[in-house]
Amino acid sequence: MLRSFVALCAAVVATVMLAAPARAGEAETKAQDAAKSWLALVDAGQYARSWDQASSMLKNAATRPGWEAAAKSVRTSSGGLKGRKLKSATLTRTLPNAPPGEYVVLVFDSKFENKADAVETVTPMKEADGSWKVAAYYIR
Repeated sequence: MLRSFVALCAAVVATVMLAAPARAGEAETKAQDAAKSWLALVDAGQYARSWDQASSMLKNAATRPGWEAAAKSVRTSSGGLKGRKLKSATLTRTLPNAPPGEYVVLVFDSKFENKADAVETVTPMKEADGSWKVAAYYIR
């Protein structure tokens, strides 16, 4: 009886330990998919639509006209996208100056017409409804 209980506990622990990376991988995949769709809007100069598709956190941080102006300024000075390659994806529950939640920080090595060695950081967050939407975007 005790052996069966110990074996059951070991099986439960093993299942939980194996499921955690699977959930992390699923979150990263969904966050990357959301980021790619959102970046396609930004790449096409559809800044208003990118704001419409952004997370509540980004919308609370910037008005639609404010976002449009800032994104247009940054992307116009960088020039057209020449290439983008995912460098890293990090799942986290905390970010500086952000409420606790579920985030994936995506870092891309990117090339633009006027900025050959750029690093884009796109941070999708999991919304209350379970969807993933971009909460932050930076180019350096």
